[in-house]
Amino acid sequence: MVSLDISTLGLFILSSLNAMVPIALASLGEIFTEKAGVVNIGLEGIMLVSAWTGFYVSFFTLNPYLGLVAGMLTGSLFGVVHGTISVYLKGDQVISGVGINIFGAGFVPFATLAVWGVGSTTEPETPITIPTPWGQLRFLVIGTFVLAFILWYIISRTKLGIQVTAAGENPDAADSAGINVEKTRIIATVVGSTLAGLAGAYMSTDLLGQITKDITAGRGFIALATVVFSGWNPLFAIVGSMIFGFSQSASIWISIIPSVRRTIPYVDDFLGMLPYVVTLAVVAAIGKKSRVPKALGVPYRRE
Repeated sequence: MVSLDISTLGLFILSSLNAMVPIALASLGEIFTEKAGVVNIGLEGIMLVSAWTGFYVSFFTLNPYLGLVAGMLTGSLFGVVHGTISVYLKGDQVISGVGINIFGAGFVPFATLAVWGVGSTTEPETPITIPTPWGQLRFLVIGTFVLAFILWYIISRTKLGIQVTAAGENPDAADSAGINVEKTRIIATVVGSTLAGLAGAYMSTDLLGQITKDITAGRGFIALATVVFSGWNPLFAIVGSMIFGFSQSASIWISIIPSVRRTIPYVDDFLGMLPYVVTLAVVAAIGKKSRVPKALGVPYRRE
């Protein structure tokens, strides 16, 4: 039986907080994007490719900070591509996102095999952490909480937030008020994709220290669900991300209990579903009460 002393509890909380960061970063970015009226379901693909580029740079420079920057730049590039298709070319936003996901799923295994000659690889351990009495807390945990508050403040308390919200709620009125709807939307798309890129790079360069073809394991889609759960509120997105993080840690801790391993066949695979099932169940129960931005996913055509 796992001992539930203070040390064990502290380690459990730390691992949960570290695990929630990718979901939180991606969902925070998507909230900002969707508030402006653009939906990007390509988060999974962006996170995958950014995880690879971040790992690549970190591996050959031995500098995880440069890896994180590379991941963010990769996300920004995808944001420009998706924004151009969705905003300026008036393309189907869902199809564009699906294309990004397909590209990411194919690019990562091909590029990994091309560079290292193997399907997956690891790098020297250079995590960006803050030491605590119970273990290592990833620095980006603190950064994610700060970022959530900053985004909440921008959206709800600043002129930029009003412009972004107007572009997603009533672009015609926003245009009449002198707001450049297309510029606002593409900036929001790039910002959101940049955060998704940071989420992917964090997983490969800091949290896991490796790259595999399925390193994100559906977290991009869980981030999309978290956006709905949060009601497009950055602070609530942190709550949804923590639900995933705590569920993931719980599944790992439960799986090491001897009696559980003896009772449940393929226990690792079975309990690996737990964080996804719990998160989706919460979204199904609460997300239906959320109000979607009125112009979300609708290309703006100036009359």
